[in-house]
Order: sequence, then C-alpha cells, then structure tokens
Amino acid sequence: MTPTLREPLGLKIYRKVSRAAEPVANFALQRRLKAGKEDAGRIKERRGVASNPRPDGPLYWIHGASVGESLSIIPLVRRLRELRPDLQFMVTTGTITSARLMAERLPEGAFHQYVPLDHPDYVRSFLDHWRPNAAIFVESEFWPNLILGARARVPFMALVNARISPRSFEDWRRQPNAIKFILSSFNAIFAQDYPNAERLMTLSGRPVEMLGNLKHAATPLPAVEEDIERLSQEIGYRSTWLAASTHPGEEEIALAAHKQLLRRFDNILTIIAPRHPERGEEVEQLAKEQGLITARRRLGEPITDETDIYIADTLGELGIFYRLSDIAFVGGSITPKGGHNPLEPARLSAAILHGPHTFNFVETYHDMRKAGGAALVRNDRELATAVRRLLSDDKTRETMIDAARLGAEANAEKVLAGICDVLMEKMPEKADS
Repeated sequence: MTPTLREPLGLKIYRKVSRAAEPVANFALQRRLKAGKEDAGRIKERRGVASNPRPDGPLYWIHGASVGESLSIIPLVRRLRELRPDLQFMVTTGTITSARLMAERLPEGAFHQYVPLDHPDYVRSFLDHWRPNAAIFVESEFWPNLILGARARVPFMALVNARISPRSFEDWRRQPNAIKFILSSFNAIFAQDYPNAERLMTLSGRPVEMLGNLKHAATPLPAVEEDIERLSQEIGYRSTWLAASTHPGEEEIALAAHKQLLRRFDNILTIIAPRHPERGEEVEQLAKEQGLITARRRLGEPITDETDIYIADTLGELGIFYRLSDIAFVGGSITPKGGHNPLEPARLSAAILHGPHTFNFVETYHDMRKAGGAALVRNDRELATAVRRLLSDDKTRETMIDAARLGAEANAEKVLAGICDVLMEKMPEKADS
C-alpha cells in the first residue's frame, strides 16, 4: 500500500452521497428482485447482513463479480486449500447464476455469500461480521466503498487476474487521483496480460506483475446431461454451428452467414446464444424478418426439421451449446466489445472463430490463432466461408479443436501454479482469527 496518499475529495463526496442514497439503493434492490435478478431468500446479504455465522479460525475472502470470474475462482480456491488447509475461504459474487455455480462447485472449506451493495453501512456490516484476514479481488470490480472499507480493516489485499478495458482506462484517466488511491489499497496487483499490466501501471503509478490469465485454469462450463441428450436427439444429423455471446449487430451477421450457408448445406442449423438472454425476442424478430424459422430455448420450443435458428436465450446454459457444436463463433468481437472468453469453447472441443476486437483477451486469442486453434473473421461473408470450410473438412476442424483444447490445458497449470505461488509468498504466513 501507499500510506502517504490522501483520499481525493471526489471519493469522499462519493462516499457521503452513497450513504445518503440508501433509499435509492433499496429501491434498486427491489426492482432487481422483481426482475428476477436477486435471490429473494438471501436479499439481506446484499445489505451486508450475513446468512451464516463466521467460521472459526482464519478466513480468506475472494471476490468475483459474476459467472466468468466465479468459474476462474474455483480452481484458485481448490489450489489454495491444498496449500493452506488451515484456512477457510468465503467467495462473494453478485449474481444468482454465479451463486448457484458456487453452491455446486466450491470445495470443502469454502462457502458463498452475496457481495454487499456499494453502500458504506452495508460494507461495514459485512466486514464487522466476517472479519476477513485477507481479501483477493478477481479482475476489475473497483467499487470504492467496498475496497476502501476493506482497506481499513483487512491486513492483506490482492487484485488478481486484473484487467481494465481501454474504455474504462480512458474513463479512469479523467479521475487519476481517485483510481490511484483505490489501487493503492492492494498490497499486490497481478494483471492477466501485458496490455492490462501497462494500463494498470499507468493508473496506479506502481509496478504490476503479469502472471497470466486465471481463466486459463477455469473448469469447463457446466451442463445438464439430460438437456444435452434431448437437444442432440432433436438436432439429429444436421450440420450445426454456434454463435455464442453475441451482441447487437452480430446476430444480423450470424443470420446473413446462415443464409449463405444454406446454399451448401440445406439442413444447416444455426444456434444463437445472445450475451444478454433477455434479447431473445429481439433476435427472434430479426430472424423472422429474414424469413427464417426460429425456436426459443426460454419458451421451451423444440428443434424441428424446419427450424433454421435456435435461440439459446437462457442464463447459465452456454456449456450445453458449446458441447452441441464443433464450431463456435465467440461474440463481442465483431462489434467492439473486446471479445468474450475463447477458453470456454476450447475446453469443450470447439473450433473457434472470432472477430477483430479481442482486447479483453488479446494474448489468449493471439496464442490460440498462432497454435491453429482459432481463426479471424470480419464480416458475414468471412464467417460463412470459415464455417463452410470447417463443416466440409473434418481434418481441418479436428486439428483446430485439438489445438484449442491442448493450448488451454497447457496454460491452465502454468497460470494457476504461478498465481498461487506468488500469493503464498506475499500473503501473511500466519493469519489469526
């Protein structure tokens, strides 16, 4: 930490305003609850009120925002438990889907809580109860009250697998004193790749280590075997490909590619899994405007021989659809969102296609392309051409699949071992309860 830094006026104002805005926070919680985005049985945790007593002994707190971060946390917790069996681990996330994953996958000696909203009183209540001996934040959750509250109470804090998008970087550069003070709360910062390390060094004014992307070590996305079997029977022997985690503008590209593929494969099935499942109806309308027949997962509609486009508009089921297709276009990459995680399809044996905008995983995509596990496409014509080739050439498709999977496996152990070794070196040898 850098104790000589003073808290900037802007952060002080933010903290005072957020304290006065408790009615607004409660209103937002109620709206999210009505929308099905909060867990009614555990809503008090979002106000910092614990659902369970604190376990005896040293407690280490690991925080990740949502599903992607929480999946990368699981192997980290398992390895740290192996290295320090004397520790208990509390994992916090902010979404219902990630909470369910944690309940299913966390090892013995670890448990889940919802992270409190970024309100000073909620954060204080959370910290008063749990009294963590160390805190590990994963990726880029820079909530001021949460971090600064922990800074005053937790002996050791680390920011692991840190990333900051170019857009967020530019936003924070307009508030240099605030972000520098926030980042000074961490005893150690480990970036997931060199571009992120450079951005974080610029913002923090301190060295940032690069130990690799923790998501390389994440376990495969979950899937219910019965759902895979049922959908496989509905698909039958049809040629199938997946457009995953798509954003507005990318569905139109996938639909245009589908129509081009029909010239070669009259039974082609395109699965579209929008990044935000609530856009399922919008995607359905886009397809119908193109004269295409759709079925929606959320509505329980089956895939028939006439179905052109299957819309996977549900939460937490992407693992099903990666398992159903050997070819996956990973979205957020033709539109400039930075690209989503290519390791998820790589671990589930898919040849990977992606657009040019991959700054969220720039080195991962570069390494994957270099090894032959992924290919770049820029528009609907290139996407259709790539899918056509992979469907027509079994050897090329299998070679890409193997390269992607082996690359993900090789990096997983290297990254996990590196991060855990450095954490063990930097964290306190003894943690009193």
